[in-house]
Amino acid sequence: MIDSGRFNPSRDEAEAVSDEGFDDDPDHGQAYVTETTVDETISRSTLFDLGQIDVRWDEELATLWAFMTPTERPNSNMGLIRDTMAWQRESRRVFGDKGGMLKFMVLGSRFPGVFNLGGDLEMFAECIQRRDRDTLLKYGVACCEIVERIWHCNDMNIINIGLAQGDALGGGLEALMCFDVIIAERQARFGLPEVLFGLFPGMGAYSILQRRVGPVLARQMIADGRIYTADEMFEMGIVTQVVDTGDGEAATARWIKDHMAHHAGYVGISRAGRRVNPMTLTELTDIVEMWTETALSLSDRDLRMMRRLAAAQTRLR
Repeated sequence: MIDSGRFNPSRDEAEAVSDEGFDDDPDHGQAYVTETTVDETISRSTLFDLGQIDVRWDEELATLWAFMTPTERPNSNMGLIRDTMAWQRESRRVFGDKGGMLKFMVLGSRFPGVFNLGGDLEMFAECIQRRDRDTLLKYGVACCEIVERIWHCNDMNIINIGLAQGDALGGGLEALMCFDVIIAERQARFGLPEVLFGLFPGMGAYSILQRRVGPVLARQMIADGRIYTADEMFEMGIVTQVVDTGDGEAATARWIKDHMAHHAGYVGISRAGRRVNPMTLTELTDIVEMWTETALSLSDRDLRMMRRLAAAQTRLR
């Protein structure tokens, strides 16, 4: 098994992404000899040196495990977005032509009690106050690109597994719902609370939910802003399996072992589902344009609520 060094950048390094933009160049960081062995390619990949994602390769399970390790709040800051893009891009570069060597990709979180709390609310509030539409839109489009790639299994013949060992709220739930399989520990909570501060989840929630549970329940979940238990999400068919607290990783490994022999069939089922209910990046970015305009119309009262929630996220550290 190959593990990352769990390197975490400083706050300044993480926040510098907002100035640099989102680099999604497929050739970035590629200085490898094409004749290297598979093991050399894997070990030398930047995949195992990401700032806010801890990645390890499990050859026995044909699984790439990844765990978010946020430097500040457990939300989708710009540094984490950049690292997530790198995780997706580099995993495809390293394993995409290896003849099915990689069969499963798992994403979880190392932050205690939290999968991901969604958007960077403090950054949103600052952008809204200074009327910075471009930064809001760029952030939203980047999130949509991540969601679309998860939904399409990174354009690889893999099964995507989301592991929720803690709360998934807002954009965190939007990303989680894109996975083929969701394994949740019983204490985890789920919800889309954006309506509480006058906004709506604009980076995939409606598109994904209406495909999973139908348009009526999708609208209800978004409009109510309520929090759901893992068992409730299982009953709705969103969560695949609920396991005891602390059993998430072991349960995921068991699921992989139980389904390894029929991997091709499960990949085929997921691909057929995406063909019947296609979701495009154009659909997602059209909605994020609406989200951006809605955000810019928020009142001072809404912004105060947004900042209070951001402060509550900070206190979780």
